[in-house]
Amino acid sequence: MNRHVTNDKSQVQVIARAATILRALEAENAGLSLGQIAQRVNLARSTVQRIVSALEIEKLVIAATPNGRVRLGPTILRLAASVRSDFIALARPFLERLSEELHETVDLSTVGKDHLVFIDQVIGPQRLRTVSAVGETFPLYCTANGKAYLAQLSDPAIETLIGRVYEPRTPKTLTRLDALLADIKSARRHGVAFDREEHTLGICAAGVAMHDPLGNSVAISVPVPSQRFGNRQALIAERLLATKRAMETHMNSAAA
Repeated sequence: MNRHVTNDKSQVQVIARAATILRALEAENAGLSLGQIAQRVNLARSTVQRIVSALEIEKLVIAATPNGRVRLGPTILRLAASVRSDFIALARPFLERLSEELHETVDLSTVGKDHLVFIDQVIGPQRLRTVSAVGETFPLYCTANGKAYLAQLSDPAIETLIGRVYEPRTPKTLTRLDALLADIKSARRHGVAFDREEHTLGICAAGVAMHDPLGNSVAISVPVPSQRFGNRQALIAERLLATKRAMETHMNSAAA
């Protein structure tokens, strides 16, 4: 009995260590050496080598260079792509309902380091509307969905991620860290971030951030031509927050 419990604990520990190693390799396209991994995850190099060898058999990691660096392999990338597709399918009805309620375009995006990637969109019915291509990337500091994501981070983490000075996209772009942090402080307080023609003149937006079932940061935003935004800002923010709550409740019930 005791031996069985010990074996179970040992197996769980190996899985936890493997997960830690996989996380260390995230976004390391050039790969890491075994020594670098060992340093990052605070494990002995021999332990890392043993776990990496097992991960290589399953193609969860593969060789990145001839001199021993490894990176995430096709199996884990395929699994991640499958989960993203599942999440987009899960989110789609909520995006459609929000678009119908507001009669506006609704975007779904994910975060890749210091930028956003649009992964789905429901186009609103208005003749004057905003449209972005799925797969297009946008900065974090001048977009509603980007600022909603930044609001989840600490101020020092924001500075580390995007620096202190930013390229002006329009005359209304917040180009310095102190101004951006003041805006993000409001986003933290209200749960919704705003872009007031900071990325593109003539377009404003509201956005909220959340996590998908794997814990990846995603954001929902509603971009609106400026002339319609002012009078509808409070309603858009309210419906965005309601949509976020509904999606989180749905994911939590599905995971239970």
